[in-house]
Amino acid sequence: MVDPLKERLANLQKVSDSAKRRANLYTDIAKIDSTHTNASLGALQKAPAPGKKLQKIGFLMLWIPEPTGVTCAVGGPMIVAGRYLDKKYNGSTIHDIGHETKNTLSSINDFKNSIM
Repeated sequence: MVDPLKERLANLQKVSDSAKRRANLYTDIAKIDSTHTNASLGALQKAPAPGKKLQKIGFLMLWIPEPTGVTCAVGGPMIVAGRYLDKKYNGSTIHDIGHETKNTLSSINDFKNSIM
């Protein structure tokens, strides 16, 4: 026969171990909170797009009326440089990678199902 006190003690020990593990997990998460880690995780969540920014600034400079024409001379090359950076710069984020992985797996499954 099982002693109810021993059973209750075992349950309390399980709860205590779970609370200790959870507290350790929270302290480990709090240790992650540094500026370098935040910047890295932020870059993974939202990648910067320097090419698009250069294009926008170039278009703004091209359309600003100025008597000397300096902004027109600077705006055109900025647009071209922005387009070049758009082609060469990889601005993918974790969300994009997950989406492409899901598409690849579904196409592999479709191919596998078509063979069988």
